[in-house]
Amino acid sequence: MSYKAVVFDLDGTLLDTLEDIGDSANRVLAERGLPTHQMDDYRYFVGDGARELVIRSLPENAKDSETVNACVEEFRKDYRQNWQVKTRPYDGIREMLDALEDRGLKMAVLSNKPHEFAVKCVETFLSDWEFEIVYGERDSVPRKPDPTGALEITEHLKISPTSFIYLGDTGIDMETAACVGMFPVGALWGFREKQELLDHGAKLLIKRPMDILGCLK
Repeated sequence: MSYKAVVFDLDGTLLDTLEDIGDSANRVLAERGLPTHQMDDYRYFVGDGARELVIRSLPENAKDSETVNACVEEFRKDYRQNWQVKTRPYDGIREMLDALEDRGLKMAVLSNKPHEFAVKCVETFLSDWEFEIVYGERDSVPRKPDPTGALEITEHLKISPTSFIYLGDTGIDMETAACVGMFPVGALWGFREKQELLDHGAKLLIKRPMDILGCLK
C-alpha cells in the first residue's frame, strides 16, 4: 500500500500531556475537598474529552450533573492557565515528523482534547511542521471513535481513507481508524497498554516514533 497521509492523535501520541491534565484535575478536586488521583490513574481517565475526564475523576457520590458541570468549567479554567507547564513532545517525535514531511506525506491531528487546547498545543509545541488540519473536540462533531472527524479530514485533503495511516495510543484511536478504513498503528509509548490496542484493531504496534517509517517501505 502506498500511503499519502497520516492522522495523529495528540495526547499520548505526539505530546506527553498527562501531568498537566492530571495536575489541573487534581487541583479542582482538592479545592472541593475531594480525593485526588495518582498520575497513572489519569492514563485511563483521559481520551474521551474533558467532561468524561471529570466524571471519571469524581467519586461516585459527587457525579450529579450540577457538580460535574461546575467541575468541567473549573478544570477548563485551570488547564487554560497551566496546559504547557510540563507538556512536551515525546522523544523521537521531531525526527518522525521531519521524516514524514521529507517523504511528502500530508499530516493532520484528530483529538478528543477540547479544540482550543488541541490547537494551542500544536501551535506551541509542533509549529515547525505543517499540519493540514488540527481538530479537537468540537460541539458540532461527535467525539472519536465516531468517524465524522476522520472523514472530514479525508474529504478536505481529497485523499482516500485507505491511503491514510492513523497513529494513536488508545483503543478509541484504533476503532476510529478501522471505522473509516485507515491503517491503524498503535503507539506503545502512550497512555494505554499493548493489549488494549490489539483488542481494538491495531494492525501494527510500534515502540518508537521512527518505526512508523516501516509502513512506507
